[in-house]
Amino acid sequence: MFLRNFMRYALLCVCFMYVTNNHASEQAHDHQENEQANEVSLTEQQQQLANIKVERLVLKTHNQTLYAPGEIKANGYASYVVSPRVDSIVVKRHALLGQHVNKGDSLVTLFSGEVASQQTEFRLAEAEWQRVTKMTRGTLSEKQILTAKAEYEVAYSRLVAFGLSKQAIAQTLTITPEKLGEYTLFAQTSGAVLTDNFAQGQRVDSGIELMLIADESALWVAAQLSANQDRTISNGSTAQLEVNGHRYQARVIQEAHTIDEQTRSRTVRLEVKNTQHSLHPGMFADVYFHFETDQEVLAVPENALTRSADGDWQLFVVDDDGGFIAKEVTLGRSFGDYREVFDIEAGLEVVTQGAFFIASQLAKGGFDPHNH
Repeated sequence: MFLRNFMRYALLCVCFMYVTNNHASEQAHDHQENEQANEVSLTEQQQQLANIKVERLVLKTHNQTLYAPGEIKANGYASYVVSPRVDSIVVKRHALLGQHVNKGDSLVTLFSGEVASQQTEFRLAEAEWQRVTKMTRGTLSEKQILTAKAEYEVAYSRLVAFGLSKQAIAQTLTITPEKLGEYTLFAQTSGAVLTDNFAQGQRVDSGIELMLIADESALWVAAQLSANQDRTISNGSTAQLEVNGHRYQARVIQEAHTIDEQTRSRTVRLEVKNTQHSLHPGMFADVYFHFETDQEVLAVPENALTRSADGDWQLFVVDDDGGFIAKEVTLGRSFGDYREVFDIEAGLEVVTQGAFFIASQLAKGGFDPHNH
């Protein structure tokens, strides 16, 4: 009985070892067949005809490009708004829209009844001050002298506050009565007249913008970034502008920390030199910010990537025999013509050009690596 049971146990062990070895052999065989079916072998002549290039996959930094739409605007730090400081009527314009003016040039002549009244008071105060200064010392008290001087200075300062120049105030003492109330606004900076919001004879309120003068040698660009874009853009960094097919270099000078309620975007302000005066406020621009990755990454040219039979992205890796094996990868960030890849090791040699040809050769066999 013992001998019979022992022989039966030994037979079962032999059968189990046979089945196990046979199953492992079948798995290894299937795996080998899958690898062979997933591999493409090409002769050197075929590789040359297909212009296949191979590069070693290494970690390195890459440049990333971020696009944003932008608009050219006047340089607010080099612009000047021309506006009356008292309610007035436009008498005459001296500069036209688009005209380049120099500092001190006449822009517009206005009339104001309030200015006329103040000019009259200034005449009286000046005449009284001149009379007091010519009188013999001791004739008037110190208080009378100080009062006359103070009234003169107050009348003078009011005309200055109305926007009259020193020359215009001096001419107030000699002009004819019918010219009282007329005063001229002058350019406080050199530049081009960008806006012209009035007509002759028009009544304008104090503080209203009549003209905007801006120095166009350096303009601003307002780039609109998505509110979800959390990339930090530091002041002083550079960006490329494209306007009407021409490229310009701009410098970041300010980044807004609030989100626009209407556009749901945040604004990055740049400054661009406009020495050729080819840019003007109101023009639209394409803005490209360039960054370098903080850490070294694995990235391949976009044309090195192809789709596998089940739609996944893949690279072709060179094996020990010189063949090309498809390796599925996961894609990351875009760096211009390069794309970050994961699920692959550094140091492998991958096909960077001609991958489409290899994929077509692989597809001829109708192989699906996942047996879908």
